[in-house]
Amino acid sequence: MNKTIQVVLVVLAISAFVVAQEHKGPAQRPEVGGGHIPARGPARAVHPAPAHPAERKFDNQPGHPNAPHVDARNDAWVGHNAGRNDARYHLDHPWEHGHFPGELGAHHVWRIEGGGPDRFWFNGFYFNVSSVDVAYCADWNWGTDDIVVYDDPDDAGWYLAYNVRLGTYVHILYLGNS
Repeated sequence: MNKTIQVVLVVLAISAFVVAQEHKGPAQRPEVGGGHIPARGPARAVHPAPAHPAERKFDNQPGHPNAPHVDARNDAWVGHNAGRNDARYHLDHPWEHGHFPGELGAHHVWRIEGGGPDRFWFNGFYFNVSSVDVAYCADWNWGTDDIVVYDDPDDAGWYLAYNVRLGTYVHILYLGNS
């Protein structure tokens, strides 16, 4: 086969692929996780929900996880609605180890470097997950997942770690940098 025919066949194959992709329509963005980063953390709860329902449910839409999560369509923080001073997150000594000195919010993504819910770290900063939330991070990868840390506007001493891959979040306590 001569070179001209080969080039024409390659160009036709690429064109057919491009046309097929265009007919599929735009790629569907996942409603939770999939690399989405919320522009901001949750607002303070205005009308608090009961803090201790018999069984907390978070799967508010089909396909959403039954864990606190952020809906990527509207940046709604599902499950962060118990209000100020939720007894489950009460700390006798908020900020006992100081305030997290690293970057907070959507403009900074941190890579977890190791550990687990009891003690994990990145960039020399150490944290632990609230015992209330441990079940919600069972599928986190404690060696490679990316998280974004936000202030918790309702519970003094706590931050929220948002998992970029999964779209779920948990309350975390800053333990210091040693």
